Amino acid sequence: MNIDRAVFALAGSLVLVSVFLTALVSTWWVLLAAFVGANLLQSSITGFCPAAVILRRLGVQSGCAFR
Repeated sequence: MNIDRAVFALAGSLVLVSVFLTALVSTWWVLLAAFVGANLLQSSITGFCPAAVILRRLGVQSGCAFR
């Protein structure tokens, strides 16, 4: 798995967890999904993704999107 796929998997997982927690715990958890979406939008514009930086430091193989 490369960084690109890992970032997409992490973002998708966080959104699903956010939806689940919003339905079962509190509507405030929807802010997590909003944060993930804003971060994805920001990284598509600037090319900088904090999750990609962390995954690179953990030794995940580089992909074509986040170098």
